[in-house]
Amino acid sequence: MKAARIGRLRWFAIAVLTTASPAYAQSIDRAEVEKIVREYIMQNPEIIEEALTELEKRNQTAQAEARSQAIATATDALLRSSDDVILGNPDGDATLVEFFDFNCGYCKRAAPDVKALVAEDPKLRIVLKDFPILGPGSVEAAKVALSVKRVAGDAVARDFHVRLMEMQGQINASRALDLTEEMGLDRKKLSEEMATPAVEAIIAANLALAQRLGLTGTPSFVVGDQIIEGAVGKEPLADAIEAVRQK
Repeated sequence: MKAARIGRLRWFAIAVLTTASPAYAQSIDRAEVEKIVREYIMQNPEIIEEALTELEKRNQTAQAEARSQAIATATDALLRSSDDVILGNPDGDATLVEFFDFNCGYCKRAAPDVKALVAEDPKLRIVLKDFPILGPGSVEAAKVALSVKRVAGDAVARDFHVRLMEMQGQINASRALDLTEEMGLDRKKLSEEMATPAVEAIIAANLALAQRLGLTGTPSFVVGDQIIEGAVGKEPLADAIEAVRQK
């Protein structure tokens, strides 16, 4: 890895030296340039770290800009899909979108933070997007959750989401449907709804949206033009929400 980095610096130096002075380029060969570059790097090794730090900073800036543009072009899909469960104030002045997986331990860790945000901020709207990436069981659980919303409505879907997220252990269709029976819902009707093309399409759309935004894990939060990845705690989320309100 270090050799590759030094190699890139050598080629950069060659390019600079040869383009800076055509006449000088004719009087110097590659071996001489590499010797000069190597000697300089050995005498000033800190420049490698400085260059890599700057490169990382530029990459992060470019990624943030790309994500911001992706968010801007996906506003309707992010904020206004009728397929999503909404927590908090449906007419709130700020929206936090969470991409989650029912089998994600970090999502379960973040759930109390999300619940606290709703309790403490009466103007906050939270959009929950099923993002089942942790195996077949996750896909099954997402299908059950989406079916609950389609069959039983928003209020029941909110309750189901909270209770299923609190469930410990691996979640699949069987366990999720067991919960629906405990809640007095029609298991057979939900099982039929799970198999419909509409439910498949919702999951496919969420996966495609996550890919557009560059999301690779759960939980991932979108607030304003910012993406926050991981169970970061309540305060960073609250700060990001407040920053959106200040714009």
